[in-house]
Amino acid sequence: MELFFVACASLLGGFVDSIVGGGGLVMVPALFAAFPTTHPATLFGVNKGASIWGTAVATVQYARRVDLRWKALLPAALAGFAGSMAGAWLVTEISPQFLRKLLPLVLIGVLAYTLVKKELGRHHKPRYEGRAEMLAACCIGVLLGFYDGFFGPGTGSFFVFLFVRWLGYDFLNASASAKLMNSATNFAALLLFAYKGHVWWHYALTLALANVVGSLLGTHLALKHGAAFVRAVFIMVVSSLILKTGYDAFIR
Repeated sequence: MELFFVACASLLGGFVDSIVGGGGLVMVPALFAAFPTTHPATLFGVNKGASIWGTAVATVQYARRVDLRWKALLPAALAGFAGSMAGAWLVTEISPQFLRKLLPLVLIGVLAYTLVKKELGRHHKPRYEGRAEMLAACCIGVLLGFYDGFFGPGTGSFFVFLFVRWLGYDFLNASASAKLMNSATNFAALLLFAYKGHVWWHYALTLALANVVGSLLGTHLALKHGAAFVRAVFIMVVSSLILKTGYDAFIR
């Protein structure tokens, strides 16, 4: 029964994550509800072991239809991988709990900015070219990669927002780019969890199948309906993240 429950959560998580990130908002609470006595690192490892397949499949699907800016994104993905490794190592040394109360406030700022700037992310007008774009993308990669390894909630949504706000991408291109970045940061974290023995592979592989199905459905809708649809989903996901992280930080 637990496997069926978390498989449904993995499918929904893959669906949400493929559009605009935030799949962990669905997947992680479901794992903690199904296995309340299990070490958190093991549940995070299962989540990464499942979600990496969904993000990888979404990356491939987007790459077939969206003209990704590979010269900037591939170095940025490597920077994200390195940042995630560093963050995952640091979390073994110090607690990330001080971020719990800061995160919902940052998300409120992101949501407010997106709502006020009505045209934000509606048109794809990259601000940089060549080396400048690569350096900006690498800064985003290492910063959010470190955050993903150290703490994690909302990483995919932060990638989308910064690609839109800083680099001038529309929401569809930003989401496609974020999938590549998230694949790199997830892979780094998964390697660390696997090395520490914190992955239930028999669960992770089953949940990966459900995650891929959800990812394919979400990617199809995003490609079909474009940037306006992705923007609407982004607003809904960030709003949900604010409620969830705010509850965890100030009420629970």
